[in-house]
Amino acid sequence: MDPAATLATELRRRGVTDVLTDSLARSAHSSDASLYRVPPSVVARPRSAEDVATAIELCARHEIPLTARGGGTSVAGNAIGPGLVLDFSRHMGQVLQVDAEARTAVVQPGVVQAHLQRAAAPYGLRFGPDPSTHTRCTIGGMIGNNACGSRTLGYGRTSDNIAALKAVTGKGSALDLSSPLGRPAPDAPAELTALHDLANANLATIRTEFGRFGRQVSGYALEHLLPERRFDVARLLVGSEGTLAVLTEATVRLVTDPAHRVLVVLGYDDIAAAGDAAPGVLEHLPTACEGIDARIVDVVRTRRGPDAVPPLPRGAAWLFVEVAGDDETEVLDRAGRVAAGGEDALVVTDPARAAALWRIREDGAGLSGRSPAGLPAHGGWEDAAVPPAMLGRYLRDFEALMAEHGVTGLPYGHFGDGCLHIRIDWPLDRPEGPQAYRAFLEAAATLVAGYGGSLSGEHGDGRARSELLPLMYSETAVDLFRRVKGIFDPGDVLNPGVLVRPRPVDADLRIPAARPVRKNLALAYRHDGGDFSQSVHRCTGVGKCRADNTASGGVMCPSYLATREEKDSTRGRARVLQEMVNGSLVDGGWRSPEVHEALDLCLSCKGCASDCPTGIDMAAYKSEVLHQSYRGRLRPASHYSLGRLPLWARLAGRMPRVVNGAMRVPGLRRAALAVAGVDRRRHLPEFAPRTFRDWFERTRGDRPADGRPVMLFVDTFTDHFAPEVGRATVAVLAAAGYTPQISERRQCCALTYISTGQLDAAKKILGRTVGELAEAAERGVPIVGMEPSCTAVLRSDALELLDEAVAAPVAERTRTLAELLAETPDWRPPSFDGTTVVAQPHCHHHAVMGWDQDARLLREAGADVQRLGGCCGLAGNFGVEKGHYEVSVAVAEHQLLPALRDAEAETVVLADGFSCRTQIADLSPRQGVHLAQLLAERLGS
Repeated sequence: MDPAATLATELRRRGVTDVLTDSLARSAHSSDASLYRVPPSVVARPRSAEDVATAIELCARHEIPLTARGGGTSVAGNAIGPGLVLDFSRHMGQVLQVDAEARTAVVQPGVVQAHLQRAAAPYGLRFGPDPSTHTRCTIGGMIGNNACGSRTLGYGRTSDNIAALKAVTGKGSALDLSSPLGRPAPDAPAELTALHDLANANLATIRTEFGRFGRQVSGYALEHLLPERRFDVARLLVGSEGTLAVLTEATVRLVTDPAHRVLVVLGYDDIAAAGDAAPGVLEHLPTACEGIDARIVDVVRTRRGPDAVPPLPRGAAWLFVEVAGDDETEVLDRAGRVAAGGEDALVVTDPARAAALWRIREDGAGLSGRSPAGLPAHGGWEDAAVPPAMLGRYLRDFEALMAEHGVTGLPYGHFGDGCLHIRIDWPLDRPEGPQAYRAFLEAAATLVAGYGGSLSGEHGDGRARSELLPLMYSETAVDLFRRVKGIFDPGDVLNPGVLVRPRPVDADLRIPAARPVRKNLALAYRHDGGDFSQSVHRCTGVGKCRADNTASGGVMCPSYLATREEKDSTRGRARVLQEMVNGSLVDGGWRSPEVHEALDLCLSCKGCASDCPTGIDMAAYKSEVLHQSYRGRLRPASHYSLGRLPLWARLAGRMPRVVNGAMRVPGLRRAALAVAGVDRRRHLPEFAPRTFRDWFERTRGDRPADGRPVMLFVDTFTDHFAPEVGRATVAVLAAAGYTPQISERRQCCALTYISTGQLDAAKKILGRTVGELAEAAERGVPIVGMEPSCTAVLRSDALELLDEAVAAPVAERTRTLAELLAETPDWRPPSFDGTTVVAQPHCHHHAVMGWDQDARLLREAGADVQRLGGCCGLAGNFGVEKGHYEVSVAVAEHQLLPALRDAEAETVVLADGFSCRTQIADLSPRQGVHLAQLLAERLGS
């Protein structure tokens, strides 16, 4: 039996029950948020401190490396390893206690930072450090890296907020450490006594080389062992990256949340000028002072529309300065003084507006995933820091260094702390890429060391920077690292290759291991040079798909929120696809079982296309995988039934009453659902007795023909299942001064063919539709889609499936109803004063078109709008198919169903998507209505 299998067997025998050895789990844990790839042999998800101790004991016995992992958001390769990966996020994520009087909380290492904040909030408390990944990073990971975040100026680093730690060393000793510890007790573990003696023998080195400025995170924080720091071993372990001990419990300090926060935005000519100005801001005692480059803001505007960025002061770079306190007058006075120090400034007191600006900063790591040159950009040198007074000079030298090496990136960071974040477009996909990467890192490390800086300012050294530590520290200091490691982990079991005896910085790189995939693809991948591999490698691992983004209207990732399994996150799926591309761990190509299992619960909601800051599109990848896997082969039953729904709808439309009657016969209905691959618990919608197209032609003469022309895109769902939506759309457009038109031939966007991977057929069907709509587009006639998912195909998918020159004019002229009405001069919505609306935007509406125009229309009409985030759970064919019902319902239970249960009887349930309305009717007593129906009801009022 191989060592990994032996370890897995012994773990289970010793009571560690959640142990995974399959290639799917190993693929999903093969990387973190770094550019490194190290597939583990075994993944275990501990439930207790006893499980952790058992795992360390067995790994030490069998000489198998062990790596602790939280949210997997580590940017330097700190949370991956070749042996056993302990994933704490699955079971050990509890806030065990909040002590309001002591202002502390006791947590397990897998608790997400945002969850701790929610637990502390009722007491008026919070955990100070707030990394940009706070919605998914874990406290254990923050302790491992000594995470800081934007508000370090106000609250300090993680190490400044630790009261006590419990951990197990590589030797198997259980540590129970208060902060500070003082002298080791006589009965203390031998590691502590040996460490105390080592520190006392090297006081000069520790005092002169460590703790020189706040963001010196690289290496071990030996300054905490000094007598004047009272031998604070707990704070030494913070930032040790899981190389000395594995955390099992932490007591963290909490702080009060100030009553008032004001954001001041200062504009500058360039990012270096912003760096020059940052030290002067510190005299006003801000809680945050962040720098951001105009090029990142431009990315937001391009991807999310101009309204996504509130107005900013003049400049090509900005400082975001937050001042906070309990006295509003004093806070506003300080904000005014900060603003007076800039050439152009904006004071933001509105929390919603400030949140929109902070969101740009929080998404920086993902938004900077494409460089100014439009190339993939990577972490690796994303975290250096210098004393703040030197930041402007360092930035200019660093820009010159990038120019010398022929690379670019988008800079941002914690400028008040002297910390720069950037992702750089090293040519890692070329043969010379790894060598160029190494050369740049060595030059950059030499530069930052010359400024008395740190290779890492908060992310840790990991695999990206550990080899470079001798460029920053003396040989004596580096030898101290080895001796500290030897005390705690003499067998080098814990996270080997990190900090001590490091792996080469250019070893284990993920991108060079991947081959290009450009041949015989169905989709264009036009933003990735036609390369499927480059497209799936957009995922940088920042893990926003593991966060609950629904409170802010986000959708991604509904399947992960339902199952909490890494394989069901956008990141987990991307990792499996990356392993498929490199062909090592997942070696069956498109038809690999691991790939299909990872994609099975993907709802194709497209939420990641808009919500993931890297712009990954898992719905497209799933469609490509299904296309490649089943082309020329027998498909699942649902591909023929649901995937070819437009065909069956046209046939049923000839005798809808007969078909509806047949489906009401119990035995026949059950048989039909079974053959179609549909879950028997589903109630399928009935075909309309008269199609919308038939109604439109019969009533054409009843409508005025002298209005502005508008072309209706008549989709299958509106035509055959919901003609009332079409009729309402006609009424609203006519009242707005338009004359609706429809095409002579029936149209289909081929959505159901796309979602089931029947892309050859989809190209033909969609090509005919676009060709027919092209004439209207060329004449400048707007095209209005009524079904959001079908409208999204014209706006997005068509550009990937068809010749862009053919599809682009139609995409540019296609509008939602709300978009067209917003562009209509002098049109005003009817009054909705006193009307409460619970709105479930269709996922594709959110992801492709955006729902802001709809929200604005309703609010300007006086409606009180509660916009739900997340997916309804039906997602076209997904929730209807066998094997998906439970997840479909779980997704609906996240926001939609609770909101419906809480809604008053007179509350309007708005759902433009046919699948959303179907899910609502299937799982609740409520009925959803389309925006067109809601407006049509109020015409004349």
